[in-house]
Amino acid sequence: MTKDASWLTVYGFGAHIKSTQKNLIILKKGVTEEYPIERVKHLLVIGGHTIHSATILHLIKSGAYISFFEADGTPAGIIRPWGDRTQEQIQVLQQNLPRHRYATIIAQAAIKSRLLAVDRLSELRGATLFYEGELQFLHTSLNELEYLIKLDEIRRLSKLNTDMYYEILSRNIPEQFGFRRRTMRPQCDPINALLSFGYAMLFGNCCVSIIGARLDPDIGLLYDGTSGLVYDLMESFKAEMIDMPVSQIANELLRAEDYELTPNRCILSDELAKRLTKIFQVTIDTTKIDTQVGNFLRAMTENEPFTVMY
Repeated sequence: MTKDASWLTVYGFGAHIKSTQKNLIILKKGVTEEYPIERVKHLLVIGGHTIHSATILHLIKSGAYISFFEADGTPAGIIRPWGDRTQEQIQVLQQNLPRHRYATIIAQAAIKSRLLAVDRLSELRGATLFYEGELQFLHTSLNELEYLIKLDEIRRLSKLNTDMYYEILSRNIPEQFGFRRRTMRPQCDPINALLSFGYAMLFGNCCVSIIGARLDPDIGLLYDGTSGLVYDLMESFKAEMIDMPVSQIANELLRAEDYELTPNRCILSDELAKRLTKIFQVTIDTTKIDTQVGNFLRAMTENEPFTVMY
């Protein structure tokens, strides 16, 4: 069970989930874990596992939710106690948040996280990645965000800073990989393909945590539309958890045989995909993600100050 939240996650494949009247029991790869059922407010089952129907009844009777996901974190369905309206109440709170203030904080944290990442990469490189005026522009944007009145203005400035960041990041990538900026799918160079692979894994982990907290992933702040809140809360984690590892992979591990370039896209090899999965499973800090989601939930429900980690 997470340290700062009451949701319990079962990842992967092959676990057996059962229970007694008082305890939830999870058996996986010869290891048995037990949790008091009264403490489990949301069980998240990701991948392929077996769960006893009696366990589902025990959890529901104790007031718990049970959510099911594909192995990549894509939501599949949810079971909740009959008549429970907690999720609807949280949705109302989300819809009534001061979006402008929250979006500003998210956009500022994203810039700070990227500045920190570029500083670290510059130190490793032994030379700055910034061209003249770029660092000053990013710091100026950081301050200007507080004075913007409209959400669209915040989003435009945030996108401008994001685009500039990827161009700066490209200077730490070997030229033979053809990475100049962030592009949308389908990606035609291996670095954009690596970033998309990592962001997909980060998205899945953030989505699981958000649903675990009974938040609506589609009610965003800086981002709007489907999965808006997921994109919001993963924004400040991209630089540390994905971008920096990708930069290291590009400089130390990536080989021509690891990918195939077609006229329309770049295809990563199965072997590279396996290696990436192992790397990102380490760099994606689920405890940090859960803590961030908990911070957001408390800011919304208990009027605590909203802070964004990076």
